[in-house]
Amino acid sequence: MVPLWAYLLVAAGLFCLGAYGVLSRRNAIAVLMGIELMLNAVNINLVAFWRYLSPLNMAGQAFTAFIFVIAAAEAAVGLAIIISVYRSRQSVIVEDVDIMKW
Repeated sequence: MVPLWAYLLVAAGLFCLGAYGVLSRRNAIAVLMGIELMLNAVNINLVAFWRYLSPLNMAGQAFTAFIFVIAAAEAAVGLAIIISVYRSRQSVIVEDVDIMKW
């Protein structure tokens, strides 16, 4: 059986990679990918704590399914915004989109 700390270590590493991707990238698509990595790290934590603390209660899996739905909606809305910005400005660089007025 894999110990809890191993899952937490993997989730922490994945979250750090996602945070690095969000903070260091200029491309909006790469920023969205970093956010997805961070959400997956949260899912690993939820499932690991559910498994080790209360496996009879299904709250951990319910929260994980909810985060999957939020991640899918975030990806769809984020990509739609990025496509709209690209069509109007011909760029997906985050610093180029600093004002709301087009």
